Amino acid sequence: MGTVGTLRSAGVRAGDEVVVPAYGSAEVARAVVELGAVPMFADVDAESYCLDPAAVADVVTRQTAAVVAVHRFGRPADVAWMREVGQRHGLLVLVEDEPGVRPEEAELRREHARYLDGRLSGVRTPVPAAGHSYERYVVRVPGNGRPDRDAFARALRAKGVGCKVPVQTPVYRMPGLRRDVFLPETERAVDETLALPVDAGMTRREVQRMAAACNALGGLLQPAF
Repeated sequence: MGTVGTLRSAGVRAGDEVVVPAYGSAEVARAVVELGAVPMFADVDAESYCLDPAAVADVVTRQTAAVVAVHRFGRPADVAWMREVGQRHGLLVLVEDEPGVRPEEAELRREHARYLDGRLSGVRTPVPAAGHSYERYVVRVPGNGRPDRDAFARALRAKGVGCKVPVQTPVYRMPGLRRDVFLPETERAVDETLALPVDAGMTRREVQRMAAACNALGGLLQPAF
């Protein structure tokens, strides 16, 4: 069952408000619009990139019927806290998974991630969490936001590192979903994040070379926190 069917079967109707993530893909927000409901964008947690339950509580109104949490980059959302917020406000809490990876592949990705956690010095590495499969290894590039992040990415690509900007724009700035809001953690995440490859097929030597390429650029940036 797709997102629209899940929302409909959960009792969400036209005119209802549904709290959705502002950072990530637009799929959930577009599903809400397709139902005739109204997406309400909430800010994300700075460490997990998943919905911040406190931010969800800030946007709830009498018309809010549900909240859709999404696991992001292989890191699980804090579903227990989200359900607590849902119970407090009488909301349905739905959880959407991003495309996952096989368990054996996830373990190899975790190995790459543990190595990078201990070696990278010029970027802020992801905060480890139970169940994190590292679908993407997302770092933050310290400095002056998007210009420094983009310059860092270009320099890495020139060294043969296939890094990608994971989210190009907040969902509330996408066509058909525009809202006059500004969510600071979402904006910072869009401007600072960069996904480094940790594919299961990568060798340790390839991961070492990537770490060396990142660290060679680190002297141009502020120290990682």
